[in-house]
Amino acid sequence: MSDAHPALRTFGRIKGRPIKPRQGALIETLLPKIALQPGPIVPASFWPSPSEAWLEIGFGGGEHLAAQAAMRPGVLFIGAEPFLNGAASALRHIDEAKLDNVRLHIGDGRDVLARLPAASISRIFILFPDPWPKLRHHKRRLIQDDVAADCARVLKPGGRLRFATDVSDYADWALLRFLRAPGLHWTAARADDWRTPPFDHVTTRYETKRLGDCSPVFLEFEKI
Repeated sequence: MSDAHPALRTFGRIKGRPIKPRQGALIETLLPKIALQPGPIVPASFWPSPSEAWLEIGFGGGEHLAAQAAMRPGVLFIGAEPFLNGAASALRHIDEAKLDNVRLHIGDGRDVLARLPAASISRIFILFPDPWPKLRHHKRRLIQDDVAADCARVLKPGGRLRFATDVSDYADWALLRFLRAPGLHWTAARADDWRTPPFDHVTTRYETKRLGDCSPVFLEFEKI
């Protein structure tokens, strides 16, 4: 994927409600320590040397990212999120759990994909991204053919990608584009495979709000 792409568009502002003082302090002190640096991202170069690297694009408030990282201290977790309020929330979770295996990019997740080597990531999570429901706005959706192809590029053989949405049209849209991506295989064998949350799914506050038009749909793909 080329690093030249349209500016990320979102439903809201990059910064919304006022950031709490504690979270503001973490932006000043913790974020510089765990923010990804410019240039190529080589997961194997991080210290302590990780057993694997996992990526979450659009981590929201960071509940899922932090919970997964706490369960797997030997795995490097890379999170990308354009909203500063979400980053502030994630920093609080990271600080409270004393996690040293998380790195953050406050910006467009496509930039992270573009900077990763091929076959460098074991798992990718894209959970409840902005659905852009109006037809004329579908071009602003994160999941496009080039993004799906780049996800496939950075996944290791046997690596997994999980996409979740509570918007039925976006589920169909994403499924089509991931199936067109080279080397991605949809793992579902029956309806319950996409209707039931995976065993290691971490429910977030956004998910519990049920803002979409359907129950959450979980699409799992494997790189072959």
